[in-house]
Amino acid sequence: MKGGKLKAESRKADSKLAVRKTKKEKKVKDPNKPKRPPSAFFVFMEGFRKEYKEKHPNNKSVAVVGKAGGDKWKSLSDEEKAPFVAKAEKRKEEYERKMEDYNKKLAGGADDESDKSKSEVNDEEEDDEGSGKEEDDE
Repeated sequence: MKGGKLKAESRKADSKLAVRKTKKEKKVKDPNKPKRPPSAFFVFMEGFRKEYKEKHPNNKSVAVVGKAGGDKWKSLSDEEKAPFVAKAEKRKEEYERKMEDYNKKLAGGADDESDKSKSEVNDEEEDDEGSGKEEDDE
């Protein structure tokens, strides 16, 4: 009896302590943002999928290909993984450069006016100054 009461009491206490989850609005992803680079394993899987499909053309299961790729990756030595790690590092460096450019565009684009609007403003200022000089000369 006491055990039953304790369980019931703990359930009540848990329900009181539980925090209600509110639905959050999903952030809209920027389509111009660079995609994250693949890891060495995914670089390996790009080639492995092609080889596996050539050897097993009747296999339609993605899970089987993924499992076979994972097993093959685990069986590779560090020396055999090295080319894939190098490719992944190269892609990561390229991604970091793209992200720097992307972040500069976000930071610079929000504060500054576009080049076209700057030139139009400058043209109007020059016209005003030029028209003022002609009036002074007369």
